[in-house]
Amino acid sequence: MNQMAEPLVFRFEVDGDNFTSAGQASVQVKKNLRQLGIDPETIRRVSIAMYEGEINMVIHAKGGEASVIVSDECIEIILADKGPGIANIEQAMQEGFSTAPDNVRSLGFGAGMGLPNMKRYTDEMQIDSVVGEGTTITMKVRY
Repeated sequence: MNQMAEPLVFRFEVDGDNFTSAGQASVQVKKNLRQLGIDPETIRRVSIAMYEGEINMVIHAKGGEASVIVSDECIEIILADKGPGIANIEQAMQEGFSTAPDNVRSLGFGAGMGLPNMKRYTDEMQIDSVVGEGTTITMKVRY
């Protein structure tokens, strides 16, 4: 990939009322990264982490905003919502732990793998959450 003069920034609104549109931002990011010549493994990791984050935003927070910053060193994903916040981040990071309602689980979502998968497919992940105000998750994938 060529050196970039400045980082590229992509921003998306995540619709919190629509499971069928969940994942649209990660699909668009995948296309954008492909056009930039980013290697397929990096694209795969970014796409998985971002998709999991989008689904979490739909399930728990009625949507939010996703920003993707592409620089020479890494791809940074920032997911920000105004949802209920995460009361216990350590518990939420445990595989299989979920607060998703039954109607969401019946659709095949909410298995408690979102946050663990986001961490697994990124090089860095930070969760900033305030109960009653919202959550911002910042992830980095280096390449």
